[in-house]
Amino acid sequence: MTVKPLQVGLIGFGTIGTGVARLLRTHRREIARRAGRPIVLATIADLDVTTDRGIRLGRTKLTSDVRAVLEDPAIEVVIELIGGYEPARKYVLQAIRAGKDVVTANKALLAVHGEEIVAAAERHGVRLGFEASVGGGIPIVRALRESLAGDRTAAVYGIVNGTCNHILTTMSREGRGFGEVLAEAQRLGLAEANPAMDVDGVDSAHKLAILTALAFGVRPRVADIPTEGIRHIEAVDIAFAGELGYTIKLLAIAKDHGDAVEARVHPTMIPREHLLADVGGNFNALLLRGAALGPHLYYGQGAGSLPTATAVVADLVAISRDRAVGSAVRVPPWGMPQATLRDVRVLGLADLESEYYLRVMALDRPGVLARIAGVLGRFDISIAAVIQRERRAGTSVPVVIRTHHARERNVVRALSALDALEVVRGRPVCVRIEEEPG
Repeated sequence: MTVKPLQVGLIGFGTIGTGVARLLRTHRREIARRAGRPIVLATIADLDVTTDRGIRLGRTKLTSDVRAVLEDPAIEVVIELIGGYEPARKYVLQAIRAGKDVVTANKALLAVHGEEIVAAAERHGVRLGFEASVGGGIPIVRALRESLAGDRTAAVYGIVNGTCNHILTTMSREGRGFGEVLAEAQRLGLAEANPAMDVDGVDSAHKLAILTALAFGVRPRVADIPTEGIRHIEAVDIAFAGELGYTIKLLAIAKDHGDAVEARVHPTMIPREHLLADVGGNFNALLLRGAALGPHLYYGQGAGSLPTATAVVADLVAISRDRAVGSAVRVPPWGMPQATLRDVRVLGLADLESEYYLRVMALDRPGVLARIAGVLGRFDISIAAVIQRERRAGTSVPVVIRTHHARERNVVRALSALDALEVVRGRPVCVRIEEEPG
């Protein structure tokens, strides 16, 4: 008996979309075996229908009219890969209202409009796959939604932006500055022409909002996540971090406190011997701590055409399997009905207690270190270590301080007071330390 293929429509034929088309073509027999039937890419909609993507489409229709995907009753699953908020939101909701299952890699859309989209999917009884939205090809969404359903996830530490990780890794290995490494990454196609979403931490915050919903069963609150990027990290900070025994990574950190969630994105110093410290280049990694399972690490390619496309195709295979056993949706998008998600607040940074790295550029004069220490003491900040080597009278030199545990609000006040000292040149630099992630 001939099995009817699963008809799929794709909106967005960029880097990831091209990867999806290539995988569905080159791995079609293996995919059909795993899915239980062939998966056919029937139609692709994209504004650009002339650029050669280097792939033969065969019978696949390429059109600039998105209605050819959304309004075709034969298409059962819509893949959205255009990114951004609009018109992606409109297209996804239109597909859901038409009774079509949806697969998306759009973390920004889910972080900001995820509740609306999931509510629509639950109301219309369709499936929503978004494995590719966090960690590229790393199967973290399915792990949290299904494999770890028997445990309580207590904390998440993630390197979830390949661009930032590439920049920080290169700065660490080669001693070059942020601006130079960023410009090189842009030339190599590893960073966008406008890199703000990546280097300012916004992309990581979007992913962290999704992770908190999956890991802790809370409503995603991306607007409330304190977010700090890597622009202020200089080569000298990375060098001093190495002297102190640390590596700097842009971390997305979340911890479940029961009545509140701690969620934050910022550059973080972690011990050089920690597993996350060895995650280099554009790779991603997520370290989760379960109440029963303890710490466990997920590592792999976090971006790129084929790694991300594998996650999209995995969702297609899961949908095909699900459809084979009936029309009911087996696993809700968040891993639980949206109505059961907890509505808890995201803690602000003011109450965070951590160890800190501080770098102050100060005039090389007698008594300056004592003045800096006096300011820190006034705000109840205890010094654990100091590095001050370069002696050039009359010039500014770095004074590097590693603190004991202190409250963030006190550190912010101390930095403001230090900035006001006439012997300080430039804004002091502060990096939080996570001594034992996981």
